[in-house]
Amino acid sequence: MAASLSSSAPKLSDRRAQGVYNQLAKHGQEHLLRFYEELSFDERKRLLEQLESQDWGMLETLVETYVRKEPETTLSQQIMPAPYFPAEAGKYAEKYEEAKNLGQKLIAEGKVAAFTVAGGQGTRLGFEGPKGMFTATHSGKSLFQTFAEQLHKAQAKYKATIPWYIMTSPMNDAPTRTFFKENTYFGLDSRNVMFFPQGTLPSIGLDGKLLLADKGELALNADGHGGSLRALRRSGALGDMKKRGVEYLSYIQVDNPNVKTIDPLFIGLHTLEQAEMSAKMLPKSHAKEKVGNFCLQDGKMSVIEYSDIPAELSELRNDDGNLAFIAGNVAIHIISVSFIDRLTSGSDAQLPYHRAIKAVPFVDDSGQVVKPAKPNAVKLERFIFDALPLAKHAIILETNRTEEFAPIKNAEGDDSPATSKQLQTERAAKWLEKHGVKIPRNADGSVNAVIEISPLTATHLDDLKEADLPEEIKAGETVVL
Repeated sequence: MAASLSSSAPKLSDRRAQGVYNQLAKHGQEHLLRFYEELSFDERKRLLEQLESQDWGMLETLVETYVRKEPETTLSQQIMPAPYFPAEAGKYAEKYEEAKNLGQKLIAEGKVAAFTVAGGQGTRLGFEGPKGMFTATHSGKSLFQTFAEQLHKAQAKYKATIPWYIMTSPMNDAPTRTFFKENTYFGLDSRNVMFFPQGTLPSIGLDGKLLLADKGELALNADGHGGSLRALRRSGALGDMKKRGVEYLSYIQVDNPNVKTIDPLFIGLHTLEQAEMSAKMLPKSHAKEKVGNFCLQDGKMSVIEYSDIPAELSELRNDDGNLAFIAGNVAIHIISVSFIDRLTSGSDAQLPYHRAIKAVPFVDDSGQVVKPAKPNAVKLERFIFDALPLAKHAIILETNRTEEFAPIKNAEGDDSPATSKQLQTERAAKWLEKHGVKIPRNADGSVNAVIEISPLTATHLDDLKEADLPEEIKAGETVVL
């Protein structure tokens, strides 16, 4: 990829640009300045800042490793199903009670913070704007409001401050901040809500050349939720946690309104087990469900993507007929702050990159923007679950779909607003039934009503002990508690 400087290299109009050009030429990327002389002063300044901020030595390595050849997925020779703590306490009842009490104590002492990865746009939902602003509940609350109310409830319940760190993207950072200001932070103290954008990487053409999105702008893509660890340090969020005495970070993604933003049991188990990073899992509905698989590779907790796990493993069954590799990844974690500090204290966060070939709009040699009909570039990103094998110890806790998994990813079909709201109703009905409320159900067992329990009323089943509940919900009724 490296190229020698040519005596015929163009002379640019200012010394700074010439210096950048010379640097680019060493790595075969001088084409990125081919429109420089056509740009306005501000456009030139922006482009040079973008180019100067890149680690060109690292990018050259990435091109050689991930673009000029397709890296092979290397799996361990010894792959075992990951052990996990079951959703139902059973023989762990005493341990779970101890863990829950410890988790509540840690929250009350201000040692727990919330972290939401919210860099996505609502494009796939037909929504123009940050996905966190999308209306997610029957009563019209956004995803952000749902999480904010969960934190509001937890702070009141434990008489504690729970800082909330929200990772946006360069594209949606400004509208996200505006949304929170316009809604007065949904009742939270703005001093305890911190926004910061995730990192980006250049999109790389299949020929190894970086692409321009415009004559004066690199084509950039988000560096993945795995980049959140580096972003926490770079933004100052990690330093802020240390000042506050925060020791544990509750990590969630923005598209799941049923997720428990703060879960005392999960926090307590993580701490009792002296784990550095922990995860929740869902039992897979079938062998080929498109979720990552929690495994032990050479004794280390890890995730193997559904597209990479060998068929003989994904189909393997225990003596009871259940899938052996049943633990599906749903991106819910507890991460120790000391672990994040250790991983990000060097020049890199140690996580591998994943390669995706995509159709990326770019500026051609004539200066025209081209929207390719087929994939033309490599996007590189990191995944948060790749930190698991780097932890000295990691644990998995089972949850279930009704209780904590109602994602909104698609406009229609599976994981849509409609299916999410059905799951929200089902969880609300389940909680109410356990407190003696009569729920109308159809012949197939589905709830014949629309029910919503506000997080300000309850974020866990036990919170309803103090709520004013109806004796019965009638068929076809809409109830918001």
